[in-house]
Amino acid sequence: MSDRSDPSHPITLPEKPALEGLEAKWNARWQESGTYRFDRTRPRSDVYSIDTPPPTVSGSLHVGHVFSFTHTDVIARFHRMRGKAVFYPMGWDDNGLATERRVQNFYGVRCDPSLPYAPSFQPPEKPPKQAIPISRPNFIELCNRLTAEDERAFEHLWRHIGLSVDWSMTYATIDRRAQRASQAAFLRLQKRGIAYQLEAPTLWDIDLRTAVAQAELEDREQPGAYHRIQFARPGGGTVEIETTRPELIPACVALVAHPDDERYKALFGTNVITPLFGVEVPVKPHALADPEKGSGIAMICTFGDLTDVIWWRELSLPVRAVISPSGVLRPLTWGEAGWESRDSARAQQAYDRLANLSPSKARTAIVEQLRESGDLIGEPRPITHPVKFYEKGDRPLEIITSRQWFIKTMEFREALLARGRELQWHPEYMQHRYENWVNGLSGDWCISRQRFFGVPFPVWYPVRADGSVDYGRPLVSDESRLPIDPSTDVPDGYTADQRDTPNGFSGDTDIMDTWATSSLTPQIVGGWLDDPDLFGRVFPMDLRPQAHDIIRTWLFTTVLRAHLQHDSLPWAHAALSGWILDPERKKMSKSKGNVVTPMALLEEYGSDGVRYWSASARPGTDTAFDPAQMKVGRRLAIKMLNAARFALLQAEPRGPITEPLDRGMLTALARLVEESTEQLEAYDYARVLERTESFFWTFCDDYLELVKSRRYGDFGTEAAASANSAMLVALSTLIRLFAPYLPFVTEEVWSWWHQGSVHTAAWPTAAEVVAPIGGADESALAVREATQHALAEVRRLKSLLKKPTKAVIARAVLPPAFSGLQPAARDFQAATHIRELTFAEVAEAQLEFAEEPAA
Repeated sequence: MSDRSDPSHPITLPEKPALEGLEAKWNARWQESGTYRFDRTRPRSDVYSIDTPPPTVSGSLHVGHVFSFTHTDVIARFHRMRGKAVFYPMGWDDNGLATERRVQNFYGVRCDPSLPYAPSFQPPEKPPKQAIPISRPNFIELCNRLTAEDERAFEHLWRHIGLSVDWSMTYATIDRRAQRASQAAFLRLQKRGIAYQLEAPTLWDIDLRTAVAQAELEDREQPGAYHRIQFARPGGGTVEIETTRPELIPACVALVAHPDDERYKALFGTNVITPLFGVEVPVKPHALADPEKGSGIAMICTFGDLTDVIWWRELSLPVRAVISPSGVLRPLTWGEAGWESRDSARAQQAYDRLANLSPSKARTAIVEQLRESGDLIGEPRPITHPVKFYEKGDRPLEIITSRQWFIKTMEFREALLARGRELQWHPEYMQHRYENWVNGLSGDWCISRQRFFGVPFPVWYPVRADGSVDYGRPLVSDESRLPIDPSTDVPDGYTADQRDTPNGFSGDTDIMDTWATSSLTPQIVGGWLDDPDLFGRVFPMDLRPQAHDIIRTWLFTTVLRAHLQHDSLPWAHAALSGWILDPERKKMSKSKGNVVTPMALLEEYGSDGVRYWSASARPGTDTAFDPAQMKVGRRLAIKMLNAARFALLQAEPRGPITEPLDRGMLTALARLVEESTEQLEAYDYARVLERTESFFWTFCDDYLELVKSRRYGDFGTEAAASANSAMLVALSTLIRLFAPYLPFVTEEVWSWWHQGSVHTAAWPTAAEVVAPIGGADESALAVREATQHALAEVRRLKSLLKKPTKAVIARAVLPPAFSGLQPAARDFQAATHIRELTFAEVAEAQLEFAEEPAA
């Protein structure tokens, strides 16, 4: 830590202090001196470690990133000044769908895994209208090339905004270290039976041709229609159901009603016949059936929605899947096993009119058939209802049966709820969002994706003599070989020429869900596998900062992985930031096309101005994009330059702090320091900025004006020395209080009369502030408050009477409420230009103005 003051260090003031150029100047010096370098020799008790959110590298950062990362940086800087060795790395989330889409659009290519690698391939200078198919290795090379360029641009922006990151500790979620950690963690869970593979109903994006996890869903209101359809009973009569998805009638495996619904109790245990397809299906009771919805009885199809999956699983029903991975109704033959019908010819004829159609087109086609057969009762009733989408998808999700990797989640529900209660939440109410998510889980976490740019599963499978793949006996890699890519690497005991041949092997073609890697960020950046010494110093970490909307993904999955791998929380605190809202109060996001990129704002208002706006937002609170607040922040930074220059311009003489206003000001400042420290320890950074700014403006507008005459020697050397000494204590303290928020202007001002960086200086303490006056002076504090109130009253009356600020007041009579200022009357009269001051029982202050203005 650098000294708070250094008498031997001369005061050096610029002629005209300005904000322009401070970012470049101080970033270079911080880099050169290693100001933010992590000291890994310090024990765990002296370390404050941060699990930094790795932003998705898929284009450009927007102002929302600046907003939330500023919050983290404020906390990092505070703890550094509190004497901690701050472990604050930066990560890049560069794998996954967002990167793939950017690469496809940027280069005009698409990945075709069937193609061989072309070592000399170079993308065209301009993307062609028709995307060029390239091999998976070529595609991954382009992904790596573009993300490297994006990462350099991101780093430039983060440096410009002043993030106090140790740039020697950067990581990426696709680099070898991340791949090794992800694959090793997977293998250990697979060995314990916690990671498993299963052919099961899976949420599926038909455009992207990949599985999707529950955490990646969003509901979107879509137009639809209820269709009332009759099912025949074998002995005569009908049962009417209502459905929004009549195209799934060929996939129907049962009807279901609530166990207590008197209308259908007699049907439980009997069968009904599906219209058009003549399949006998049972009628079952289940508590999830809603008697108030539609006709009160529903068809169970495999699979129309997540409730179908629950019913199918809990009622032990068969699978009749009709939706293919490409999103059309697949061709099938009626009369074969699993597709029995009372009239296979009729069923085949009806189904052939649906085969190879998308669900929406099949819906139109089957409604026409139901109308012709008389099984459609009335006409479809239009509705608007929520439909499940992949958060990055364009069409509704389907549920198809496919082979996927899962991590067990449901059986750990209670343990994960307990972990949530252990965690310190900022703000506290965010814990409820976590608990709601955990309680709402409907299945284990599907971690496999049918994409290309990501961490591959370190798994191969034996190929039987008949050429079929034996998925039941996976061949896993030894940890010593990690990271591996099963599409190019060979399992132990095999040779490369045995790939995809009888009695040979076949590599797993899937990659891990991006959250399956990002959920290990504490382990990746902490050196879990490669650097146990570092890991012991930083894990479990102190802080996870993130946005509230990814509690269900990033926060939850990281808690899960730490619980499974280490039987602990991954960090002690979670600090949640809100969203940035556009002028229409909508969340800013790249997908919505309403984002604002920050560089122009940084150039117009300065990094400190933009940081001021960011840090003014309460934890967890959604905040409107507001350049006006950035302008306020810039004004604050300029005022800091000017106030500091005023305080330092005539810093002599110095001596004991004896004057009541000086002592009262320092007593109030000590209270601010004490409260600010407590609030920052509790992650309430916005409150600290608000109160520090309020004190600073009062310091400038009231205190500096009140002591100006005395400071210039009008009342003697000792009185001037008291003001100068108090002013320097206050300036040093305020600069350090502002340092986490406005790093550039505070570093500039600090350098005028200190050696070393303000960002490695000691955080101020209340005891330090009042030490020069022998401790808090409550009587002087009362004098300060009375003087400030009287000053405000005189200013109010001058304004009301349209008198200039320097108008001389020949005589002023103040009410007794202001009499507490009397020990500071000399300063008060000088600042208000009052020649004669008395106190009397008057309703309000009475002012008699002299004819001549003040000098």
